[in-house]
Amino acid sequence: MKPPDLDKLRQSGRISAAVREHGRTLIKAGASLRAIAEQLEQMIFDLGGRPAFPVQLSRNHIAAHYCSSTDDATCVEPGDIVKLDLGTHVDGYVTDNAITVDLKSGPSSALVAASEAALTAAIGAMGPGAPITEIGQRIESTIKAYGFTPIYNLTGHGVARFTVHCSPTIPNFPDPKAPRLRPHQTIACEPFACDGRGFIQEEGKAEVFGLVRKPKPKDRLDATLLAALETTDGLPFARRTLLRVLREPKRVDAALLELESAKLLHRYPPLCEKRGVRVAQTEHTIHISESGAEVLTVCS
Repeated sequence: MKPPDLDKLRQSGRISAAVREHGRTLIKAGASLRAIAEQLEQMIFDLGGRPAFPVQLSRNHIAAHYCSSTDDATCVEPGDIVKLDLGTHVDGYVTDNAITVDLKSGPSSALVAASEAALTAAIGAMGPGAPITEIGQRIESTIKAYGFTPIYNLTGHGVARFTVHCSPTIPNFPDPKAPRLRPHQTIACEPFACDGRGFIQEEGKAEVFGLVRKPKPKDRLDATLLAALETTDGLPFARRTLLRVLREPKRVDAALLELESAKLLHRYPPLCEKRGVRVAQTEHTIHISESGAEVLTVCS
């Protein structure tokens, strides 16, 4: 496996971490989810990166993939538990990270602590040749020790250049069929802890999108739409991503319909546990070197 450009990967990680930590301060009762997401995406640009995917803020039983539409009026409510998931790329080198803010239990939240401790335990097992089974074992046992349940059908994943999700899969349980980590892999490890059964399903309207494949001349897409798609760098996008070029919400809606008609559009709906269940997530991106593991998404 070819080594990545570590300077660019580290720069990406520093930006992701700085934006994540600023985002933590914005998650307060009454705050607009859309405004937070837009501010953090602009911050990624201002720091010299580009969003690797739309900023997402998922509340309560929603584990992941809640992305505000251009007219979303949803605000943070008192007592919410909010997952902030964001990523950056620098010249295609992707880093992905997430934190959880629990407005009900505050800094002493046991659910958040379970997710954070599981990630710390998992990172402690990482390195070249490390069995992913052991990483999953550490995640599951740590979360259970806190009295909670991992989400079994959500996993961590590899990241690569201009790619947010690739192999290897990093499960939140000990999968005996999982391979070992290899030098020069970069992975995003994201333990999800909950007070439910630990299984999610797709629920609600998708506001995160991706292309099934790169458009071809035979697709006959509108030139303005093609220009808007160029700004996504082939990575997942949201309505607000296209709005930066298309300017009008109606034109964005028409563009999505055009992509749907051409069978080019993939939708990523919110991923949800049962209503009433509370979910926490913590995530870092880690590079596996020939001698160890380097956490990239830490504040310098």
